[in-house]
Amino acid sequence: MQALKGIAASNGIAIGKLKLCVKLDDKIAKKPITDVEAEIKRVESAKEEAEAALNRIYLDALKRVGEENSMIFQIHIMMLQDDDFFDAIKDCISDEKVNAEYAVWQAAQQFSTMFAQMDDEYMRARSADVVDISKRLLSCLDPNLDSGLDSLKEEAIVAASDLMPSETVQMDKSKVLAFVTEQGSKSSHSAILARTMSIPAVVGLCDAFSSLKDGAMTIVDGSAGDVIIEPDEATLKEYEQKRDAFLQHQKDLQLLKGTKAVTKSGVEMEINANIGHPSDVEMVLENDADGIGLFRSEFLYMESDDFPTEEQQFEAYKTVLEGMKGKRVIIRTLDLGADKQVPYLNIPKEENPAMGYRAIRISLDRKELFVTQLRALVRASAFGKLAIMFPMITSVEQVKEIKELLNQVKADLKAEGVAFAPDFEIGIMIETPASVILSDLLAKEVDFFSVGTNDLTQYTLAVDRMNPQISSMYDPRHPAVLRMIQMAAENAKKAGIWIGICGESAGDTELTRFYVDIGINELSVTPGTVLELRRTVQQLD
Repeated sequence: MQALKGIAASNGIAIGKLKLCVKLDDKIAKKPITDVEAEIKRVESAKEEAEAALNRIYLDALKRVGEENSMIFQIHIMMLQDDDFFDAIKDCISDEKVNAEYAVWQAAQQFSTMFAQMDDEYMRARSADVVDISKRLLSCLDPNLDSGLDSLKEEAIVAASDLMPSETVQMDKSKVLAFVTEQGSKSSHSAILARTMSIPAVVGLCDAFSSLKDGAMTIVDGSAGDVIIEPDEATLKEYEQKRDAFLQHQKDLQLLKGTKAVTKSGVEMEINANIGHPSDVEMVLENDADGIGLFRSEFLYMESDDFPTEEQQFEAYKTVLEGMKGKRVIIRTLDLGADKQVPYLNIPKEENPAMGYRAIRISLDRKELFVTQLRALVRASAFGKLAIMFPMITSVEQVKEIKELLNQVKADLKAEGVAFAPDFEIGIMIETPASVILSDLLAKEVDFFSVGTNDLTQYTLAVDRMNPQISSMYDPRHPAVLRMIQMAAENAKKAGIWIGICGESAGDTELTRFYVDIGINELSVTPGTVLELRRTVQQLD
């Protein structure tokens, strides 16, 4: 028996045989060729096939893991269309007279290294994405180079040097018991996807990964970060009991449907769900969320080749509002830019896109785009309990400008005889240090705050959570981040408005008591986390 320690990435316990995925480096051979043109045509055909496959994966991911987690595949499609990358592949084929597979892998290593060494944090995060799209190309060139994870023949614990997002999202949950990786962090794309899909996972085994054996009986404890190879009888029995207890716990959570998240001392917390597509409403209702605390509207722009019309947006918002049957739905206006790009926006390349032309900055700069969305939202308010939320706010002036536009939209619709709810709420995301510091003034302008802890943590600590060199410094529990949240909560209470949390740490049960204590009124999480969080609140004294 051998016990290994990694990073706990996704809760749950799995017991089964290990499927060890061979590194591509060991499978790609360098072969001489004579027909350069034919080999280049193979690459071009593979590119078309890979692009079509990524589009299918993206649409499937929207339904399975939501809009935010599926955005990575839109980035991959754009990277796949990069001329420099394909010029490097063609040059390698022409200059060295080698096979397409070898040329793709060489270009992948070259570009991945180049991205990894860049100063800009966003660009460094693209290093793993280059490897992912290259794997996709290779599987199109030669099916034998496919990871095979989407067509496992029997249940297994999957072990790989690293799992790319496209590999993770395509996993057959009925076959994949768990996964372990040599690389990765708790905040990597694959780890986040594993949690969304409820697959136990341990990542970042590092040197201990070499101890794994294909076909070996293995235990994975995704809650503790433990991987046990060839367990003895006593250990096996112990973990079988733990697994059964975990599964029973999941069943017990179902009994909480229809109840409220109220502490033993009578403090009630609203538990809502984050979604990114109208199709996610089914999951929200299935998990008995109190409402939708964050509906990301970007999917309308990411799924289209051009700006979505007012009517297209109206129908999407109306569908969700009607589907929630009177429960509140908070819709965030478009938050494009940074890592969510659409070609037709024509956003110039930026040195630091995370702090650049994005979100409300685009909306207020391109008012015709913003007004179209506001008209669709206000019209939809007649079909349910709507609240509108604005992202990336850094000043009171921005909020006043938004309200002026919103009032003009209401006046125009009234003049046109279009029905809408007169009293829907408006709020802002607290996700920048500026919005926290100004929260006493901002609270006078809106009906609610919603703290986006992902960006607030990133901006407060100056840490890119996708940068593996410093990802350990990305800490939503950092005292500075918690003080920021507390300051916003105090100012919200003074102004008589409510405040919620919609970032990933809303589901961190280690922080639930803190949120209750400082007066947070609402937590919005992935649909699958709603019942666990409700249970946590109910158990608080």
